[in-house]
Amino acid sequence: MPSILGLSAYYHDSAAAVVRDGDTIAAAQEERFTRIKHDYHFPTNAAHYCVKEAGIEIENLDYVAFYDKPLQKFDRLIETYLAYVPAGLQSFMMAMPLWLKTKLHLPREIRKALDGRFKKRIVFTGHHESHAASAYYPSPFDKAAILTIDGVGEWDTATIGIGEGNKMRLLKTMHFPHSLGLLYSAVTYFCGFKVNSGEYKLMGLAPYGEPKYADIILDKLIELKEDGSLAMDMSYFSYCAGLRMTNDKFAALFGGPARNPETPITQREMDLAASIQFVTEKSVLAMARYARQLTGCENLCMAGGVALNCVANGKLLRAGIFKEIFVQPAAGDAGGALGAALFVHYNLLNNERKADPGDSCKGSLLGPKFSNEEVLADLDKVGAVYEFIEDEAKLLEVVAR
Repeated sequence: MPSILGLSAYYHDSAAAVVRDGDTIAAAQEERFTRIKHDYHFPTNAAHYCVKEAGIEIENLDYVAFYDKPLQKFDRLIETYLAYVPAGLQSFMMAMPLWLKTKLHLPREIRKALDGRFKKRIVFTGHHESHAASAYYPSPFDKAAILTIDGVGEWDTATIGIGEGNKMRLLKTMHFPHSLGLLYSAVTYFCGFKVNSGEYKLMGLAPYGEPKYADIILDKLIELKEDGSLAMDMSYFSYCAGLRMTNDKFAALFGGPARNPETPITQREMDLAASIQFVTEKSVLAMARYARQLTGCENLCMAGGVALNCVANGKLLRAGIFKEIFVQPAAGDAGGALGAALFVHYNLLNNERKADPGDSCKGSLLGPKFSNEEVLADLDKVGAVYEFIEDEAKLLEVVAR
């Protein structure tokens, strides 16, 4: 019964998960312990919680799995900076200290965070392998197509794969800098929201606008291909080398500079939101059709940040391309911790897998829980004013009122 600790860190949404004999025992994001939204620091608190919840000692872990390959990601960064010299100097100078001090020494950082008590093997899985594993292995399917779409991992920005039994493999990939996730984030930035945080606001803004800029996006910014992949005209974007997502040429295309954060939202932002949502849905549906054609599978598993676009997912489901769709609840990088652990257990260790027709994610209730006694003690400690209702019928009545 191998016990595997999965970790994701240093980009955003750091997390940890423990898998024992293929069963997800515990999983949690670091932000839940530090109260820092999208905390990207090493998930020390989450890792210690997961190991404790699993009832094992750190020394008894069989493997630690990390959700991407830092050397390949570093290779992509260096190649990108070199391609845009001297434009990316400021961004380069900001990024390198963290890489040279920490990210290139992950085995050391992992062992340090685990109090020097883990002496066994550390495995680094591919970023999109982790996403794909996080979607396929907890799914109720014995065989399924897998679609992962996000900003960027090492080099990949979207993949199509197939899972069957205890094995999964990636069949097709889309590469940086061409990325549906980064295109969506670029519009998020231009509309005045925080990248890697405010994309859900852009999705929520879309119904208030009309997709009047969709043709401009499809004609000027990207070439959308039949299989859903896209080629971006990088002359409109700055994210390869600069500290901004878009540039003046992008602004000229949409009638002026980007909206400043916290200023009033205008009709332009609403229409941009509707437009990029339209383009995203068009791309996702095309990728899904190609995945069905490529794999011949009637069911689909999804992960990656773009898989959190529930509006696109709803349209995909209603399109009837697949019989059933399973979306990893933690589809972003946080779920990569779980995916890395599951990938090691099934794909690398070749353990048997039996698809769970129920809910192997356990309702995502995998983090810390607290008893009434613990809650009351904490409330008393800070002198809080509260009412404790033990009778459930009365509690429901009071809460509903």
